[in-house]
Amino acid sequence: MINYNRNISHNRSIRLRGYDYLETGAYFITICCDAKKCLFAKLVDGEMQLNEFGIIAYNECKS
Repeated sequence: MINYNRNISHNRSIRLRGYDYLETGAYFITICCDAKKCLFAKLVDGEMQLNEFGIIAYNECKS
């Protein structure tokens, strides 16, 4: 495990202070993949078409 040092890391939380994230709401989720490869979908005529892995990720996130 890597030790985290807030004084060295430039990553800062973007969470709203005082907001209860357990409440029902809409959330935007970003998934970063190795070398920025499109592993979950492809764009066709400006629309996202999920592949097998994209469907699995979608179903896991909505449950």
